[in-house]
Amino acid sequence: MSQWPSTKGRKVLRALFKIGWQVKEHKGSSHIQLVHPAYGEFTWAFRDSEEIGPVMLARIANTPE
Repeated sequence: MSQWPSTKGRKVLRALFKIGWQVKEHKGSSHIQLVHPAYGEFTWAFRDSEEIGPVMLARIANTPE
C-alpha cells in the first residue's frame, strides 16, 4: 500500500514544479516533457482533472536518477 492518497493531476504537476522540475517541451494536449537537473527527463501524460492513484504516485516519486 502506498503512502499517498489519490489526487488530481494538476496538484501533482504543481508539486513537481515546486521541487525544481521544468517544462522542456509540450506535445499535444496532455504530454509534457519535464526536465530536472538531478533526475533527467520525465514525460508527464496526465490531464489536469485526471485522478492519479497511489500506485502511480509511488512510481512518479521513484523516478530513476
